[in-house]
Amino acid sequence: MMDEKRLTVSVDECAKLLGISRGLCFQMVHEGKIPHLRFNKRILIPKWAMERLLQEPQEPATSHQQPSSRK
Repeated sequence: MMDEKRLTVSVDECAKLLGISRGLCFQMVHEGKIPHLRFNKRILIPKWAMERLLQEPQEPATSHQQPSSRK
């Protein structure tokens, strides 16, 4: 159980709370999609960053269909 007084969570905790894999969470951190703090090798994610992520409207998934060739 996480301490309610803490202002940050680890990447592992963030992944569990968001319901995503640890790898995806690290990827999103490195891509700048999840704001974070870095203390040497330790990465901490502010709780507000997860809340903001969940409140932001997401872009709809795009289709990966190839455009039809025109003749």
